[in-house]
Amino acid sequence: MGSQAIQGKLWGKNPKDWAAIQEPTGNAGYKHALGFLKLSAADNLLDVGCGSGIFSSLAHATGAKVTGIDASEPLIAEAKQRVPSANFSVGEMEELPFGDAVFDVVTGFNSFQYAANVKNALTEAKRVLKPGGKLTVMIWGNKEDCEAATYLKAVGSTLPPPPPGAPGPFALTENHLLESILEEISFKILNNTDVPSVWDYPDMDTALRGLLSVGPAAKAIENSGYDKVHETVLAAVQPYMQSNGHVVYKNKFRVVTAEK
Repeated sequence: MGSQAIQGKLWGKNPKDWAAIQEPTGNAGYKHALGFLKLSAADNLLDVGCGSGIFSSLAHATGAKVTGIDASEPLIAEAKQRVPSANFSVGEMEELPFGDAVFDVVTGFNSFQYAANVKNALTEAKRVLKPGGKLTVMIWGNKEDCEAATYLKAVGSTLPPPPPGAPGPFALTENHLLESILEEISFKILNNTDVPSVWDYPDMDTALRGLLSVGPAAKAIENSGYDKVHETVLAAVQPYMQSNGHVVYKNKFRVVTAEK
């Protein structure tokens, strides 16, 4: 059993806010990946944990044939509206419903860290890649480079105590665990870049709607109630409110591309 049963429910709570506000905060990473991959109409791409399909839409615009899979049915519905001609489905990243060696490129933007077993999910990504195919994974950068770590800590304070050894949001970043797993399953790392990412929300209401649309926030609300989570996140966000009313976080995403 993978992560779909749990994550699909959590990430589908506020699909409109995720699609319009929060998923675009990854744009710097999406653009970096596209610049390195240099996709064309010859490429068959699978976007794992595609969410509402922002990266899928950018990849589709290059002419690539795009397939997306996500645990959340409401997010897949948003993706289908965004890119009607792409092939989207609900599914499990640890049991991809595709044959061996089907795709030229597999991507996963802030998705693989939510697998029940990351190594299993990355091994599945490798299975569906053609020989010489490329895998691009985006995760958080170093905690000290991410102002949004304070928001993640606030959300975490309203979650139930994690079981011993449970991975946190920066688990794949610390000690370069992602890279270690990729090398362990015989990927060759081609590019590893920490990409600056500025999250600029026009006002506090928009910031809170975006930040509360993520899966961990939905889990926190289930545990502690909406009012408690809203109050806790609001207090954490206040220091990042600018004089013009915008809320701005300066972060980094780590984008790693490897070859099968």
